[in-house]
Amino acid sequence: INAGKPFKECKMSYSDYLDYWIENYCKNNLKYNTIQTYTTLTKKYIKPYIGHYRMCNITSLTLNSFVTDLVNRYDFSRDYFRNMLKIIKGSFRDACNLYGFIKYNPALTLRLPKIEEELNNKRHYYTNEEIDKIIDRFKDNATFVASFLTSCYTGMRTGEVFALMWEDIDLENGIINVQHSVYDKPKDKLGRWFIGSTKTESGKRKIYIGETLNIALSNYKKLKERLKELYGKDYKYYHIEEVKNDYGKVVENRIVLNKNCGENNLNLVFTKDDGTFSGTDLIRYPFKLIHEELGIKSCRFYDLRGSYATKVLNNGTEIKDVANLLGHRNIETTENYYIRSIDDNRRNAVNEFDSKNTTDVIKSVIGFQIKEGETVWIMQYSEVNLSIH
Repeated sequence: INAGKPFKECKMSYSDYLDYWIENYCKNNLKYNTIQTYTTLTKKYIKPYIGHYRMCNITSLTLNSFVTDLVNRYDFSRDYFRNMLKIIKGSFRDACNLYGFIKYNPALTLRLPKIEEELNNKRHYYTNEEIDKIIDRFKDNATFVASFLTSCYTGMRTGEVFALMWEDIDLENGIINVQHSVYDKPKDKLGRWFIGSTKTESGKRKIYIGETLNIALSNYKKLKERLKELYGKDYKYYHIEEVKNDYGKVVENRIVLNKNCGENNLNLVFTKDDGTFSGTDLIRYPFKLIHEELGIKSCRFYDLRGSYATKVLNNGTEIKDVANLLGHRNIETTENYYIRSIDDNRRNAVNEFDSKNTTDVIKSVIGFQIKEGETVWIMQYSEVNLSIH
């Protein structure tokens, strides 16, 4: 079993191992934002409580006690705790199976205890009335309106929307090719925005767009062409600059402002009037007004994705097709995190069931009558003698 070599238990502390794991596994396999999240959670919550344990001394009881205490101590959402669980389970999985530091995985059966979710932790569902109110309020901000409608009518992720280039949009055939996503890093002299692949491989997809969004994007494109003419040489253009690691491998693509208008300009869709690209910051101020001025609390740009999924599903689309539209590999992700049950839909479902399953016998017994187009309910049950023993 040990190939003739005795197993030596690891004397390394869990804190030191987490540093090793993030440096050697996470930075080579995960997206930048995920790495940043893991680093922050590890530093704030995991290392201070169980980082001092040696790897060989950590048991399933140790981890379960830690997770239970964490849930009781902090009032975070279930998704927030789930990210911590991913770190613990992933790090111990690799310590056991990849690096051979430990003989068995104590996090194998680790799970979160039951968490009572508060209503304010739920994703916001945009009603048509709210969308009308938002569009009307920002009708003079063409870029925001166009980006808002793009997410509203496609369910694209926020980073995918602001990574769009005009080459990705086929207005003639009504198709958007989702291929990239933008993300930001700490700002330096070259800026802070980078463009990378979609969140997952299945995120690369083709989305068909309807007439409304097609018209909106067509008119927005004409406006951008006019603005380029008006600003002339003062209009800002960008290009891609490859960022390489110590081995010469391209690891990131930075969006960099051109000093002079060149041939490799990026045709970014959602920029300010003068061409300035501010990534997802473009929606920051409008959403401050949406919260404070319009009174639509706790809503995010990203919530348009879940609202789109719910509306498409309720229109009769198969759940598998909804998952494909959102770029999900598993339909469970779509069902668990993006589909919301709505009061009107539940009422309609009950009424539909009622109409199809109420027989003439049931109607005659309960006194179901139709009078002048209205449903009238009367008591028509047989007398029942009740006796108390």
